[in-house]
Amino acid sequence: MLRKAAALLLIGAGLASWISCSTTTSRFVYAAIPAASEINAYREDPNSGILTALSTSPIAAGPSVESIAIHPSKKFLYAANSGEGNISLFTIASNGVLTEVTPRTPAGTGITTPSLLAMDAAGSFLYVANTGTVNPAISVFSIDAGTGGLSQVQGSPFSLGLSPLNMALSASGNVLYVTLPGSPGYIEVWSLSSGVLTQLIQVVQPGTNPFGLAIDPAGAHLYTANFEDNSISEYTIAGDGTLSPIQGSPIGETYTSPVALLVDKSGKFLFVANQGSTNLAAYSIGSDGSLTVLSNSPFGTGAQPSFIATDTSGKYLFVGNQSSPVIESFSLDTGSGTLTSVATYSTGNTPSSIVVSP
Repeated sequence: MLRKAAALLLIGAGLASWISCSTTTSRFVYAAIPAASEINAYREDPNSGILTALSTSPIAAGPSVESIAIHPSKKFLYAANSGEGNISLFTIASNGVLTEVTPRTPAGTGITTPSLLAMDAAGSFLYVANTGTVNPAISVFSIDAGTGGLSQVQGSPFSLGLSPLNMALSASGNVLYVTLPGSPGYIEVWSLSSGVLTQLIQVVQPGTNPFGLAIDPAGAHLYTANFEDNSISEYTIAGDGTLSPIQGSPIGETYTSPVALLVDKSGKFLFVANQGSTNLAAYSIGSDGSLTVLSNSPFGTGAQPSFIATDTSGKYLFVGNQSSPVIESFSLDTGSGTLTSVATYSTGNTPSSIVVSP
């Protein structure tokens, strides 16, 4: 199944020396490995983007762990276990080590096949996308700021009818965007109140099967990668969260099977993982949200790039490849948008999700 592939790893020397002097300001990277039902944990070198495995990695997770998310407090990590139909909570120590808190959030809370996670910027609510043909829905949980514990919100799960491809929250946390399959596919725009999906306020149709979904840091523009159409749809986000297509949208790509999107931390560049073309395309973002391809785009990757992530500094990108279990790291020139390969790492099994600590 097409999904975001995720990032991993360099296992290097000198592990003990940095663990002993690790501080809460260190950045850590976590990757879900579904085939092994594990989470791999790494420390990121902020000066190079290189990842070094923690001594406790990998960490046992739930069956077919699919997606992970970190609380903005950096104290908690959540993992969606698609093979067991539940959510795991892990505490995060100052040295990045994960410890699972049991029992897991069980079946009976409306979770079926949890494959995607999203969290609001305040860390108040966790949104769980249940994919597949049985009860495709969004489950929502409030988060206890002290313990990280989850409590199901009223009305959850919220039925969608079709299996969600992706989801993203508005900058305010008051709107949830969900992409759904079809030819053309759909973007459902839901208003939120205390985590509850209160009203479907808009449905728009981008291209076919919009797997990729990204919102710029200012919350002003939304983009989808339309896998079957080889196109990118561009929208302006209004104050109420509704979408208006930008003139000329969607734009056709020269490359095939765009599956994942990333807007860099500055909001100046959009990167597209083209699964069928073995590259990342790069675009500058205009003041109106329109896209212009960079003159030195695309940047080559390994086979079937399927997932893009960035660290919190915005200086490094990580690209996961679906056809082989590897992750590539790139440095980003934040002025020009140019990517430069740093290294390629073998991951053992294909990752499906990666998160970097705030």
